Amino acid sequence: MRKLIYILLALISVNAFGQIDRSKAPKPKPAPEIQFKDAQTFELDNGLKVILVEDHKLPVLSVNLSLDVDPVLEKDAAGYVSAAGSLVKTGTKNRSKAQIDEAVDFIGADLLAYDNGLYGSMLKKHADELLSVFQDVLLNPTFPKEEFDKYITQLKTGLQTQKTSPADIAKNITKVYNYGENHPYGEVVTEKTADNITIEKIKDYYNTYYKPNVAYLVMVGDVTLKEAKKLANKYFGEWKRGEVPTHTYKTIDRPKNNQVLLANKDAATQTYMFVTYPVDFSLKSEDLMAAKVMNAILGAGGFSGRLFQNLREKNAWTYGAYSALSSDELRGDFQAYAQVTTQATDSAVVEIFHEMNRMKDELVSEKDLRQIKNNIAGSFARSIENPRNVARYALNIQKYGLPADFYRTYLTKLEAVTPEDVKRAAQKYLFTDGVNIVAVGDLEVLKKSMKKLSKDAPIILNENGQVVKNTAMAIPAGLTAEKVVQDYINAIGGEAKLKAIQSVKVTNEMAVMGMSMLQEVKMNIPKQQLSQKQMMNGQLLSHTVINGDKGKVVSPMAGNKELTGEELTKAKAEIKIFPELDYLTDDYQLKLLGVDNIEGESVYKVEVKNKYGETSVEYYNAKTKLTQKKVSAQGQATVTILVKNYTEKDGIKYPSEMDITAGPQQVKMTLKELDFNPTFNAADFE
Repeated sequence: MRKLIYILLALISVNAFGQIDRSKAPKPKPAPEIQFKDAQTFELDNGLKVILVEDHKLPVLSVNLSLDVDPVLEKDAAGYVSAAGSLVKTGTKNRSKAQIDEAVDFIGADLLAYDNGLYGSMLKKHADELLSVFQDVLLNPTFPKEEFDKYITQLKTGLQTQKTSPADIAKNITKVYNYGENHPYGEVVTEKTADNITIEKIKDYYNTYYKPNVAYLVMVGDVTLKEAKKLANKYFGEWKRGEVPTHTYKTIDRPKNNQVLLANKDAATQTYMFVTYPVDFSLKSEDLMAAKVMNAILGAGGFSGRLFQNLREKNAWTYGAYSALSSDELRGDFQAYAQVTTQATDSAVVEIFHEMNRMKDELVSEKDLRQIKNNIAGSFARSIENPRNVARYALNIQKYGLPADFYRTYLTKLEAVTPEDVKRAAQKYLFTDGVNIVAVGDLEVLKKSMKKLSKDAPIILNENGQVVKNTAMAIPAGLTAEKVVQDYINAIGGEAKLKAIQSVKVTNEMAVMGMSMLQEVKMNIPKQQLSQKQMMNGQLLSHTVINGDKGKVVSPMAGNKELTGEELTKAKAEIKIFPELDYLTDDYQLKLLGVDNIEGESVYKVEVKNKYGETSVEYYNAKTKLTQKKVSAQGQATVTILVKNYTEKDGIKYPSEMDITAGPQQVKMTLKELDFNPTFNAADFE
């Protein structure tokens, strides 16, 4: 009987499918109208504008308070506005930071602070408890000095990491050249501006701009209009209104000609690049939806984007290539970006231009258009499941004067976009002349390959987007890379003394993300033995052991691993107390790249390549002859070592203090113990 049922179902299926004309794609159904409830609005006596979106499916409530103020020029203290946003939640007249966190956690709620705003979410039954804390944070912040000091320390640590991040360097340059230094969007936070941030500036910003008459309170969730009015008046009614300054800024235009903007990244094998410029594009733009679709087809659509398909799938220059068209009431911007192989950087720009021109010259296919529409519709539908997004959409309608049905008819407007609309949007927003071409990577290669992309000479910039002034001295006549290394060897003690050191024990203290670790290194050169332990609070984190032709890595957390083959061979090659002694042998190739400047001092820049093809760039102080900086690539990450100080033992100088940046990690290493030519036993290398 079961078999007969299967046969019957199969026959029915075949008959049904036989009636479908598969040569024609089915017509899409009319786009559904998103079931957004119209926001209800009211205003408190102090001018606070309240927006309510009722949603009674779950007993939860979210509250978002957002200031509608003009951006300010922070000048030599760039970063203080963000500091005010971050620190407003770190202590009040009534509660410490710990008490605030404890009160929020106890009821399972969230309370987040951000630039010019606060956000809270809670179960409805805990509304009074959380809004009491919310009110205290908003009206009574004290910006405690200990929290301020901690914030500045963390900020500067992050900026140290960003200085060696090609992505962050490229973004800084993009900001400066898309908007200019006299525009709020063109300001870059640096260690110098961080030093100029004070509690007084933060308090002054808070006292000036945190006013109810320039604020919106958006409530989304299981509350009625009557309940919302009661909560708003109870917790925000006493907030005092005040006069708030307004600011206007000059409209920023694209550059007249293409500008090639370059920054150096030592030991880089790839280039982080942008094609970017400012555009007049906002949520009120008539062609907003067509422009979103156009940008998605070009590069914002991920794997299906034309930039991705060209630069990755066709040419294999990158892991991914994308575009972004950002809307803003002051000035939006366009970006096409990728991380590409160094030698292909100029070709990647040419191909990006090619794809941008295709969007302007050709109609997109119905297939591509349908795929992108489906992607955008799905993403939008998922976004409204998040109360924060619902709050943001309701705020946008009020803040920017959008139609009440702006988001409710989102999918209808999306479905109405045609290939002709997409082409018109491309012609309006995509440009291949008068753009900023930003590239961060191997500067010497980029200077040669990128100059053909502009009528003007490339502009060389530092990590903050400032023009690099060539203050370094010229290379002395007759100086070679080999001479620089030999001078270093002589400066730290001389070849004879260094070669006499056949074993060493080094103990370093490492500060990592606020934690303290110990590193213990033992080396025996004649027997090719190495023991390197990483420990925290007396607990072993990892232990690398090499003993002649055997090697292993022991890790209680990651497990044990035997070192064999090329991995063991390379590990053994690193058993060197003074590796510079081998730089002058046939195992290495040296190249003097030029003279640079570090912290006002001239340094010789030397490229060092070993027999495995691994390259590092090392900087030797022209005056002291000592190593000041080393940069090398470790997989996809770049490792930068700044040697801050040396100690002397037995007539030999040895690095005693180093700042190490490895990708996003910052490590401060301090020498605690140094012993030359100690005696080891067999157990030391087991």
